[in-house]
Amino acid sequence: MAPLSACVSTGGGPIIVHDRTSSRPEPASQSQRNPPGTPATEATIPSAPQALSRAGLEGVIGAGAAQLQRQFGNPQLDVREGDSRKLQFAGEACVLDVFLYPDRPGATPTAAHVEARRASDGRNVDRAACVRALRRQ
Repeated sequence: MAPLSACVSTGGGPIIVHDRTSSRPEPASQSQRNPPGTPATEATIPSAPQALSRAGLEGVIGAGAAQLQRQFGNPQLDVREGDSRKLQFAGEACVLDVFLYPDRPGATPTAAHVEARRASDGRNVDRAACVRALRRQ
């Protein structure tokens, strides 16, 4: 499959997908368009995010912001975007980004995803190992 260079929607017509290997845009397949009978301008409500599940992340996944702060201390970064939130905890061993999302509209965001990397070069590290290294004793 060729890489896409851009996706463009005019709001009322078909979605056009531009392929770098072709100079002519191709109409998107029916599965990429709105379902039959759905107006093109109607917004689709996203489904609830699915939480990451992995050994060693117990106590993190599903935790709220206050629970995470009790485990790791004050975050060095706290970013809110809409109803989601990202908390970043850091130490000598690693940087841990915890992404919190509500499981339904109006609910309190809880940790659904975790990313971990070395502070020195940004390379990914084992998430569970980073959690262990940063967790308060």
